[in-house]
Amino acid sequence: MESTVAAPTGTALMPERTGIRRATTAAPSAAPLRGSRGRDRVADLAAMWNALFGSPELTPAEVDMLGSLALTHTVSQGASVLDRTQSAHALVALREGEVAVGFRTTDGTFRTERIVRGPSWLDLSSAWLDETHAMDAIASTLSTVVELPREALQAQLAYHPALAQRLIRSLALEVQALAVNTHELMHKDAPARLAQWLRQRCEPMPEDAGGTGAVVHLHERKRDVASQLAITPETLSRLMRSFTTQGVIAVSGYTVRVLDITALERLALA
Repeated sequence: MESTVAAPTGTALMPERTGIRRATTAAPSAAPLRGSRGRDRVADLAAMWNALFGSPELTPAEVDMLGSLALTHTVSQGASVLDRTQSAHALVALREGEVAVGFRTTDGTFRTERIVRGPSWLDLSSAWLDETHAMDAIASTLSTVVELPREALQAQLAYHPALAQRLIRSLALEVQALAVNTHELMHKDAPARLAQWLRQRCEPMPEDAGGTGAVVHLHERKRDVASQLAITPETLSRLMRSFTTQGVIAVSGYTVRVLDITALERLALA
């Protein structure tokens, strides 16, 4: 099963310069899982791997192999998860929690490009290239991060060719998403980018809140959202006011209620 290493506790106000904090000694082997709690944990791990690799579900042999290689780290809120100055030796995924991915400037400021919530990949490519991590990342909440050492995984893929194909597909999806995002930044204006950003994050309105329309819960700071959209915070505020005036959205604190989802989609396609 997974080896679990707990990072030192404590909340850092500024992200550390190091990568994932590691213990100086190897973690002891996990005891065999027995009973209903053991079965629940095995099911949880299988669900995580299936979420990362997509459908169809992985075979029990593939799940067992991944579990035998995986190293799990608990990362405190505000601590570094990925560091562009550190060499990448493993595929890195977020099991639980929330991580901000972006770039740390020379003056120590962290600029968020996207927020990742587990389970999701954090860095699927850098280790294959024998390079440093492509981006920095810090934990927005207490997070559980999983590493798959690249060399050990590569040796096992010869015996699991279907899983190798799944990895190729996952990498292809990342390339496709990058191409789409680049296209939108180059060819869509700021209102269209914001509309698309909101549309991608729409959730059904809870029944106890009316049950109609959609809602977007804002987890990021305004400047982080603006950074993702390549606009200034002032432009973001102006666009939100414009969408409100048009009757497309209604904003209350960190909640955006989408009143006219058809109009929002039309703005996103402009």
